[in-house]
Amino acid sequence: MTLNSKEIAEKTDHLNGITNIKAINKIFRKQDESHLIPISNRFNVTERAIRQARKFQRESSAVYGLEYCYLLDTLISNIVNNERNWR
Repeated sequence: MTLNSKEIAEKTDHLNGITNIKAINKIFRKQDESHLIPISNRFNVTERAIRQARKFQRESSAVYGLEYCYLLDTLISNIVNNERNWR
């Protein structure tokens, strides 16, 4: 069963700080199917999105819970839908 961002956030809402982010990343990784169709046969979309989210967290104020789930969803969509991000 695949959970959407709101369900993932609700499932991890009891966790705080970095523990919340790690739990969300774990669920996103578990649900990931990008290995079935890797971008340019080179990388996993979810892992790339998580790396980009880490960079965002370092450069901006940290987000948690539902905001973090939406951040990952947006990054995944941007990577998949923008060929420029395939490099």
